[in-house]
Amino acid sequence: MANSPLHQVSQLGQSVWIDSLSRGWLKTGELTRMMDEDAVVGVTSNPTIFQKAMSEGEWYDDQLREVIKRENDPKEIFLELAMADIEEACDLFRPAWDEGKGKDGYISMEVDPNFAYETEATIEEAVRFHDWVERPNLYVKIPATAPGLPAIEEMIARGRNINVTLIFSLQRHAEVAEAYIRGLERLLEAGGDPANVGSVASFFVSRVDTEADRRLDEVGHPELKGKLAIANAKLAFQAYKQIFSGERWEALAAKGASKQWCLWASTSTKNPEYRDVMYVEELIGPETVDTMPRETIEAFQEHGKVALTLEQDVDEAKRVFEQLAEAGIDYDDVTLTLEREGVQKFIDSFTELLEGIKAKRGELAPA
Repeated sequence: MANSPLHQVSQLGQSVWIDSLSRGWLKTGELTRMMDEDAVVGVTSNPTIFQKAMSEGEWYDDQLREVIKRENDPKEIFLELAMADIEEACDLFRPAWDEGKGKDGYISMEVDPNFAYETEATIEEAVRFHDWVERPNLYVKIPATAPGLPAIEEMIARGRNINVTLIFSLQRHAEVAEAYIRGLERLLEAGGDPANVGSVASFFVSRVDTEADRRLDEVGHPELKGKLAIANAKLAFQAYKQIFSGERWEALAAKGASKQWCLWASTSTKNPEYRDVMYVEELIGPETVDTMPRETIEAFQEHGKVALTLEQDVDEAKRVFEQLAEAGIDYDDVTLTLEREGVQKFIDSFTELLEGIKAKRGELAPA
């Protein structure tokens, strides 16, 4: 399998990550198998992922029995369970981090989504997670909300690795990159080493089409469906190349700073009418990460087409934006809606997760 389609993608300079983590995968060796056979070199997680993992099977029951003897707060119970998985995964992927000089091998853990609009609470939790795990290949995920931006800058200025999540718009992506660069500049001014800091900008893909397509149906322009998400990501990469060049960036690069790669998230196809690997196939290019659900990894390994596509049809991508505007689709409103809904979905999953822990605690508590 060393020359599988995903190994070929990796050879073209794009890192393959998986967007799930579970104790079952760690204990059965499934995650190790995916590293070997599917070229997986990183893991992202979020409240929805952990909610799913902890609601299936009995993998967490033994630890849960121990934790509930001394802890009653459902969030603290969750963190103890989740951090055990995060630490084990960090150790498993540490060789990939070492070999990749800090570009791969990361495991991501998201701050409480209820803090998405609270800068100080986000900073405090991000610091806590890094102090808890104490591994160089931990990414703490911070949402790219307006209040999240100063938290991102502050954490980078403190020399901490940050995965910026829930990016939907080109404008917000530019603001995230600016927060990263300012954080690096502050770190350098304080005598820190920017070479020890990593960050990715997680740009969500398929959800953009889901929202835009709904609106296109409403205004009677179905011929434009399924185009905005890929166009959006392609223009984000063009912006990335501009942002991480020139004198300001070169001054940081000379001190060892690394670029904030774009990470393509939400790459499963939500519309069954679309090719199931279209969001992977159309965004292959160097200096990027694609984090995929297991089903998409399996589908791409079976029938994915490998080619350098990320910088193809850039002019057409710009034209897509013009066509949607002409059709009456408000891009800014689409992306703001997605950001707001993305945060709420994570809050809902986190709430459900904590309710599940309460119920499980009741089942396992000694009589």
